[in-house]
Amino acid sequence: MARIDVVMPQMGESIAEGTMSRWLKKPGDSVKRDEPLFEISTDKVDAEIPAPSAGILVEILVTDGQTVPVQTVVARLETDASSAAVVTAAPTPAPVEAAAPAAAVTSEAAPPIKQALNNPLPPTPLSGAAPGSFEERIRTKSSPLVRKIAAEHGIELAALSGSGIAGRVTKKDIIAHIENGAPAPLPGSTGTAVAPSMYAPAGYGFEPPVVHPWPDDVVEPMSRIRRLTAGHMVYSKHTSAHVTSIFEVDLTKVARIRQSLRAEFERQYGEKLTYLPFITRAVVEGLKKFPVLNAAVRGNDIVFRKRYNVGIAVALDWGLIVPVIKQADTLNLAGLTKSINDLATRARGKKLRPEDVQDATFTITNPGVFGSVAGTPVIPQPQVAILCLGTIEKRPKVITGPDGEDTIAIRTCAYFALSFDHRIVDGSDADRFMAFVKKQLESVVEPTQ
Repeated sequence: MARIDVVMPQMGESIAEGTMSRWLKKPGDSVKRDEPLFEISTDKVDAEIPAPSAGILVEILVTDGQTVPVQTVVARLETDASSAAVVTAAPTPAPVEAAAPAAAVTSEAAPPIKQALNNPLPPTPLSGAAPGSFEERIRTKSSPLVRKIAAEHGIELAALSGSGIAGRVTKKDIIAHIENGAPAPLPGSTGTAVAPSMYAPAGYGFEPPVVHPWPDDVVEPMSRIRRLTAGHMVYSKHTSAHVTSIFEVDLTKVARIRQSLRAEFERQYGEKLTYLPFITRAVVEGLKKFPVLNAAVRGNDIVFRKRYNVGIAVALDWGLIVPVIKQADTLNLAGLTKSINDLATRARGKKLRPEDVQDATFTITNPGVFGSVAGTPVIPQPQVAILCLGTIEKRPKVITGPDGEDTIAIRTCAYFALSFDHRIVDGSDADRFMAFVKKQLESVVEPTQ
């Protein structure tokens, strides 16, 4: 017999777990190597996961909808057909949660806002677990990640009963408690527990109104990717000092060059030429000139990245994914076009690989394709800037001629909005970066492909 374990892949550097969306095969089915075996969902990507080897699916260990840590064995393949014996027993429970990297806290947990809880509520031991008992000690000896989240939200682990061994509280348990439970009140408060809000984290003195559905309302729970995205966005707003600068960019020359190249470009490369490769190339040149925009914050240190990995946001029917063009500075116009189109196509087809959504150093989002004139996007952590592209349209502009005379002309323009982290990026640096990108695009010449 030659059995192969199939594991939950890690679909991003800060992703600690994944949700089994659905199995594409059932026990007893034959599979080919790299044939889609199951679909998973994380906060960064929905993807089809291929079989690591050809064989027969003999055992499924994780059912649809179950969330498990990365590297958990979710199924087993038998490569020797004569030895295949399908196992139909119920899936084994997910393993007890191990300590996760601290980096996972920032993306998987609710926003970690410190609370000055001098007098937290006394623990309320649950029935069957006396104070100081073995069961209570086991329950409060959760992983460092769980204890950190509990401390940041003023939660007493002894008052909770988890799904782990002897009631041990796992990360899944405490996140569910934060989303649905009631944190300890601040000193001097009435003691009335208020459910935490994604708009005002617990401990900030704001009590969100209770929403009561009306008879004709439809109530749907947030999907896992929506809950985690909400956590990421609020965490970023509480981490980075967001400032947005908006420039109008004249893309008339880019439009003319694009129009002149389109037919030959599509014939030669089989790709449609859009504005985005021109913009991406100008952005990369700007990042080289102003490296603080291609940086990250580590405590009191600034990490200046020497790789130019540009994330390109892709809107999907079920959420937003940001695949990454690696080493974009090494690609010419044709290379950028192929990379952008390939990543977008594979994102929509759930064909992205784990490495396709990792290690971005700067992000471009393009809501202009939906008609948005301008926007103020939230910075993806741990990056320090994101560029938002408004709709590209023709506008009347005042143009000064060679003799100094002013005329009104029709120009192709768009608003570019840069959200940047004011902790390390000064407004002067951000505006000079934007002015450089603007100049690059307004003075572009026909490129060497």
